[in-house]
Amino acid sequence: MNVLLIDDHALFRSGLETLLERQGIEVIAAVGDGEEGLAAAQELGPDIILLDLRMPDLDGLDVLRRLRERDAATPVVMLTTSNEDRDLVESLRSGAQGYLLKDMEPSELVNALHSILRGETVIAPELAGALAKVVQGDGEEEEETAETPFGELTPREKEILCLLAEGQSNKVIARNLGISDGTVKLHVKAILRKLDVHSRVEAAVMAVEQNLC
Repeated sequence: MNVLLIDDHALFRSGLETLLERQGIEVIAAVGDGEEGLAAAQELGPDIILLDLRMPDLDGLDVLRRLRERDAATPVVMLTTSNEDRDLVESLRSGAQGYLLKDMEPSELVNALHSILRGETVIAPELAGALAKVVQGDGEEEEETAETPFGELTPREKEILCLLAEGQSNKVIARNLGISDGTVKLHVKAILRKLDVHSRVEAAVMAVEQNLC
């Protein structure tokens, strides 16, 4: 696994680079601003991008959105000190595959990176409750006028999306529905494509916001 680190704090970059490399994770570049990070992402093609949220000039959300505008499929993980609900939700809506806090244990960070590389979305455990609270209370004013984004989903895809919103893994969904893991993966890919989102958590957020389930 190789990682691109984008963070404006030089001491943090240096320390994290050393920590990751001791765990067998190659840091192919560690840069201090968003523009440089965008250039490095395009040139180097990392497996994962670790991105700070709060940066001068071009902040982490702007970098994330510009990566997604370029159709970059590289998983992006926000690594931040912010435990604000809105920062978490905006990051997931913008296409982040992870939202982790800088005070987490090094071993937990390494485990999270391996999970994300396998296609999972990982959120700092202490923010899971905040995510549920925010999506349940968000978007009520828009609900009356906004068209439903779920019109293209089949009944089976809606069923699987509701199970995703409950936090179930592919294996659990497959067991509950009596289908294979591979079939669940195909349905999830179709759901993400039809909803025009990049991660399972984004899709789950939409389902909760629109009261699909």
